[in-house]
Amino acid sequence: MVLSLYLHIPFCASTCDFCAFYQEQPERAKIEQYLAGMERELTLVSPRGPVTTAFWGGGTPGLLPADDLHRLGKAMVKAGGQPTEWSVELAPSSVRADKLKALRDVGVTRVSMGVQSFDEATLDALGRRHSTKQIHDAWELVQAAGLKSVNLDLIFAVPGQDEARWEADLRTAIALQPEHLSTYCLTFEEDTAMFVKLSKGKVKIDHELEARLYRRTWKILSEAGYDQYEISNFSRPGHACQHNLATWDMQEWIGYGPSASSQFGGRRQTNVHDLDQWLKGVESGNLAIEQIIELTPELLLCDALVFGLRANTGVRPFALAQRFATPLPTKFTVFAQQLAEEDLATWDGTTLVLTDEGRLRADAVGRKIMQIF
Repeated sequence: MVLSLYLHIPFCASTCDFCAFYQEQPERAKIEQYLAGMERELTLVSPRGPVTTAFWGGGTPGLLPADDLHRLGKAMVKAGGQPTEWSVELAPSSVRADKLKALRDVGVTRVSMGVQSFDEATLDALGRRHSTKQIHDAWELVQAAGLKSVNLDLIFAVPGQDEARWEADLRTAIALQPEHLSTYCLTFEEDTAMFVKLSKGKVKIDHELEARLYRRTWKILSEAGYDQYEISNFSRPGHACQHNLATWDMQEWIGYGPSASSQFGGRRQTNVHDLDQWLKGVESGNLAIEQIIELTPELLLCDALVFGLRANTGVRPFALAQRFATPLPTKFTVFAQQLAEEDLATWDGTTLVLTDEGRLRADAVGRKIMQIF
């Protein structure tokens, strides 16, 4: 089994209109408490074996000063050893040379920069607080840092964004030659400013435009030499995100920090979405958990099928059933045949792979699989 770590750094200077992740204002006293809490939690919940991958998300991890990034990294390495792949999310406005040096020195191998768009109007529609100049300045610093791999996050189907503007974003990203690109269709999460605009009719969802943008993205990135390995993820050879692959494959991971989730020791659980409550739990040794789900073989098989079908390699359902020691429902093979007959997938009785049209309907396919289980 692969063991991964996820560290949630909740601090953000402002909230983007599309973001529903838990976050806190970066006050110095809170940061000090957070760092001490993370050191304590990493001691309380110690990994049982070598860690393969680590991922720091947020929030905005890059808001932490260089010394704090180094301190947190040393605490993680002390608890779980040096991961083979170690990713850290950075906002363009937070990138500094001293922070990148601290991350590299502690062992970070991969940076994921939340660009979202190179177009000022699109950035404004998303509520992002960085400029295109800051993106390019940050890119130069990241390149100079000499990290093994760099990912750029982009968002499409943003209100007001047409096909020409999205293609311009893709072309600009390709020109920078990052090792990895993630392209996400905008989702309207509840409790976000974007969702409020949608509910008030100020913006609309255009599913036909979304489908065109998906297809255009896949074509352009393929022609540019990026291998698509999942619906939204593309990489140069050898640069696929191993942390994400392990998560989608239902391996184990441990989450640290407020709101972080874990899949470890036979259950899934989520830390409380509140810095103060999380700190109290960590300090007392009685962790504050909001959700606990006991993992059954059936649940793991179902989720492995749902997430695995988003990958371009597809899934081998009977092999997965054997791995999780539970029978594959007969209704699933019937559904697989149905997908093939509708040209939404290829199915040879062993491997099920969604076609391009099937990947456009991956969410609906996933919901159907969950109903089968």
